[in-house]
Amino acid sequence: MKFYYSPGACSLADHIALHEARLSFEHEKVDLKTKRTESGNDYMAINPKGYVPALTLDTGETLSENIAILDWIARQDSALRPAGTMGNTHLLEALAFISTEIHKSFKPFFAGGSDEEKAKAGAVIVKRMTYLSDTMRGDYLFGGGVSAADCYLFVMLLWVAKLHIDAPAKLVAFRELMMTRPAVQKAMSREGLL
Repeated sequence: MKFYYSPGACSLADHIALHEARLSFEHEKVDLKTKRTESGNDYMAINPKGYVPALTLDTGETLSENIAILDWIARQDSALRPAGTMGNTHLLEALAFISTEIHKSFKPFFAGGSDEEKAKAGAVIVKRMTYLSDTMRGDYLFGGGVSAADCYLFVMLLWVAKLHIDAPAKLVAFRELMMTRPAVQKAMSREGLL
């Protein structure tokens, strides 16, 4: 299995989850400007969307999109999803919220938005993160154990810190807790972020 990432991008969520699940995989860094992989391959031939993440399974099938990859990883290790008959559904609900309501809101910061657009986006990000903070069931989104959604939320919180957007105190504490996890340290170290 081969995982394609760009340092500090949203693919870090999948990178962390792969380590949390203790899955064996190869890494390949992608230059998002040139669309070339670290080994010189054309990334567009691997993922025609041209962005990360991508995960090529041992079957040869390639998955893309955080929600799909994180869901697949959580299906390999049930500890990464909430328990119960609705556990996977609640995981997908959280992943979709993080992807569509938080991740997409960063666009003005990464696509040359005006100061006004960035201010509006920052306010939306804080509002959405406040919802997650208010609905957390413990140290992590679903209680006492880390989930695939926590991995994604953590990356969004790294971006918030980098952009000097105020996050709710509970989520700042969550970010610090996540930083102590071996899987986070391993993925961030591999990506040159520590």
